Formats: sequence, C-alpha cells, structure tokens
Amino acid sequence: MSNPFVQPDLDYDREHVWHPYSSMTEPGRIWPVVSASGVRLKLQDGRELIDGMSSWWCAIHGYNHPTLNAALVEQAERMSHVMFGGLTHGPAIELARRLVALTPDGLDKVFIADSGSVSVEVAIKMAIQYQQAKGETGRTRLLALERGYHGDTLGAMSVCDPRRGMHHLFSGILPQQFFVPEPATRFDQPWNPEDMTPLKRCLEDNHQHIAALILEPIVQGAGGMRFYHPEYLRQARALCDQYGVLLIADEIATGFGRAGKLFACEYADVVPDIMCVGKAITGGYMSLAATLATAEVAEVISQGEAGCFMHGPTFMGNPLACRVACASLDLLMESDWQAHVTRIEAALEKGLAPARSLKGVADVRVLGAIGVIELEQPVDTARLQPACVDRGIWVRPFANNFYVMPPFVMGDGDLAYLTSNMVGALESTLAV
Repeated sequence: MSNPFVQPDLDYDREHVWHPYSSMTEPGRIWPVVSASGVRLKLQDGRELIDGMSSWWCAIHGYNHPTLNAALVEQAERMSHVMFGGLTHGPAIELARRLVALTPDGLDKVFIADSGSVSVEVAIKMAIQYQQAKGETGRTRLLALERGYHGDTLGAMSVCDPRRGMHHLFSGILPQQFFVPEPATRFDQPWNPEDMTPLKRCLEDNHQHIAALILEPIVQGAGGMRFYHPEYLRQARALCDQYGVLLIADEIATGFGRAGKLFACEYADVVPDIMCVGKAITGGYMSLAATLATAEVAEVISQGEAGCFMHGPTFMGNPLACRVACASLDLLMESDWQAHVTRIEAALEKGLAPARSLKGVADVRVLGAIGVIELEQPVDTARLQPACVDRGIWVRPFANNFYVMPPFVMGDGDLAYLTSNMVGALESTLAV
C-alpha cells in the first residue's frame, strides 16, 4: 500500500481541500509535489520543476537544506512549543537578538508573530494604542497607498488597495482607512516632486484622524509588482514626523535581501517607527513573522491605559520556528547574499529582456532578485501555468503579472533555463 503522505490522493484533494484563491466547484489544475531539494520540486509523476517562486518568496536557501533540517530536528528533540505568556526560551531570545542587529538602527523591540498578515495586524494595533496612550484618541485610522497589499486578515485587508485589490468584496465590513495614489515615479526614473502632493494634502487635511502611514518600501508586491522611487519614502518619513503620524514599513516580501538591500528601507536611508518582517525569515520552513518597534513606541504603549500591548497569539514565539529562523538568518549573513542577488538581478535582466518584443507585453522590469513581465491584459493562468510546467519550471502568475522571485542559491544555468522558458511559455500562450 502506498504511503499517502508521499503519494497524495488527488481525488480526495479535489473534493475536500480548499486551496488559496480557488473555487471548490470549479477548481483549477494542481500538481502534486512529493519532495523538494535545492531549487527543484519533484512531482508525483516523476517530473522535476525549477522553482521560480521560492514558495511565495520565502525559500531563499532552496529546499531540504541540511543546516535548517538539523536546526529543526535538534529543537524538536528539546522542545517543540511552549506558551510565551510568562515564559521565554533561547530560540526566541536569539531570534530577537538577530533581528535587532540586522534591521535599521532603533528598531529594538521585537514582537514575534505567527504570519505576515498577523504581523501587520500587530503593527496596526501598536499604532492605535500608541496614539491613544499619547492622548490622541481621535487618531484611529490608517493611511495607505493605492496598489498596496498587506495581507488577507481583516485589519490587513483594510489597508490594501480598496478599488483594484482582491479584497473589495469585503469593503462593507472593513475599517475605513485613508488612501492616496501610489507613487508614479519608477525606481529608475528621474524623481518627480509632484508625486508627494496627494500624501501632503491628505496628511494636512486629516492628520488628526491618522495613527500611522503603512506602505511597502520601494516594492509594491501583490498589488502590482511595482518598483517606486526611494525619494518618495524619504519624504514620506519627513511628513510623518511633521504631522505626528507613525510610519509602518511592511518589509514582509522585501526583507532579507530580496529587493537588493537587506531591507528596502535602506534605499532611502530611513528608519520606520514599526517594521513588519516575515516570509524569508525561516527560509520557507514554517510560518513565522515579527513586528519590530522603536523604544519610544514600546514605552508609550506600555505606559498607556492598558499598561501593556493587547495582543498574544497562542503560537507566539514558537521554539521550532524561532530556532529555524535563527539558522536561516545565520546562513544568509554568512553567505555573500548581496553578490548572489546582484548575480540573479543580472541574469533576470538578460533572460527576460526578449519578452519586451512580444505583442501584449506592457513592461519588463527587474530589481534585486525580482523579475516581472507585465502584460497589457490579465494573464491567462489556465493556459500559461501548464505551459510552464510542461517546460519544467514553476512560475505562478497573477493579474497582469508573470513574475519570478528565485531562491538566492539558484545557479546561472538554472536561471537561464528558467527565464528562457518563461519567455517561451508566454510566447506560445500569446500566439494562440
């Protein structure tokens, strides 16, 4: 009898397992994975796919890494979980030590969360509690950018793009936030000062109601894979200071080197008041995130009416996740990660460039280990995804974007194969 954990039952999956962003009545095609190693996923039918997604951007070291495996096993034999209320442990302390050392100076207080969306919820609650503790009880709303994406939980959804985003169906029950147009000046274009006008006007008119500005530094991810000019971030920081508004940097996707800097805030040399990190923090081994805050934010909250920060997930500070995160961050910092990201950036530039000549392609852009082919129309995922699998690559498009975020360990040959077959799959799809 076959092992169901190794040989998945696709019929049962189709009938009972609800996959992300999928229909239970008309499910899209899925491919069962039985193992993964390095940058390859092995399918049940024996085929191998080069993974261009890093499992939604998190598996930066590839799969089945011996160092991360060893950390996981060692910690499991000692302690898999213990509540974090009233107790502590070495893995959580050491993770906090690493995060404080790696993130911009001043982000000294670490709240360990379960996932990226939860870290955004935590950041929002921190901002509101901070303003209330200061006596600014009217500051109960957030300011966010159009084209932004911050997660799928209710608070996080409320600061995602309200018109074009995937969460407009829930607009009637979401907290009502302020939004301004996304920065128009691209990362590689001359700065246009007019980009700041909407943000300046909104803060001037509404700052008394706004607890914090939340944004994705430099790279707007699932809201459109857009790369904007660092000057916007610099001036946004100054405006927040001017109007007493906290700045929340959502570095969940960009953190730990993905955009070419260890954190994208470094492009503008700014320090946010609160920063969210996640995704790559455990190298893709398990869900974990963190919300970091300045000492001032933490002290004001702690001296407020509640006398504490009002949040405490059951699995906060999970020792398994924290121990693997420590090993993952050590691997990153012991490697020449910046050289790897620069090498990947050059390979993506070269490999995706031919797509610019394809009819229906609106733009091709690259920043760090992020490569994007933007189409004029929404991607025909039902046709493009199988075309990629047939060519031995795993790339999952969304909306108008056909993009990749490869593991940092991907070699030049695999990068060339990945990009050439992306272009080939797209060309074959657009030609029909």
